[in-house]
Amino acid sequence: MATVRPILFPPGPVPWLHPAVLVGGVVPLVAIGAGVWRGTLGANPIAEALNELGLLALVFLIASLACTPIKELTGATWPLRIRKTLGLYAFFYASLHFLSYAALDQLGDLKAIVKDITARPFILVGFATFVLLVPLAITSTSGMLKRLGARRWKRLHKLAYLAGVLGVVHFVLRVKKDVREPALYGALLAVLLLVRVGAWLRVRRAG
Repeated sequence: MATVRPILFPPGPVPWLHPAVLVGGVVPLVAIGAGVWRGTLGANPIAEALNELGLLALVFLIASLACTPIKELTGATWPLRIRKTLGLYAFFYASLHFLSYAALDQLGDLKAIVKDITARPFILVGFATFVLLVPLAITSTSGMLKRLGARRWKRLHKLAYLAGVLGVVHFVLRVKKDVREPALYGALLAVLLLVRVGAWLRVRRAG
């Protein structure tokens, strides 16, 4: 399938992009901190901050998963240069989401945390999502890529799609009734997965 190269996806290097992603990834956290400081996060600021941190983790995870499909569809290589940064931001915000839940919502009570995880499905799914992101973050370095080998590294990092699916399920279970927003993220994730499957099938046919 021929690739498309619209203006938004230049094929060459985009030198300003990586610094922009690094800076831009911190902006939401600053906004949440400012909201806490000013008291503008509503009647339950802890719950609101938790929700925003969780959503940011999902957004960055899906953004990182979009990098390879964009390359497949457009031929542009710059998305691959920011994929790791986006993935690490997903882990960063997922970590803040979990730590805020454990330290602020549950006040560090380990027994209460374990009970909550085992008794509430949406907490269990969210925790499983976080656990899946841990080995992906640990093995994100070039040194770990060499140690594992490209084949095993790629196989391991396919767990990012499972983490994305679980993240969407966690979102659906949390909102319960109005699932329009999580459904949107689920649909986007499905499109990205279809693009990857299509690329894999083309390689198989060519081989």
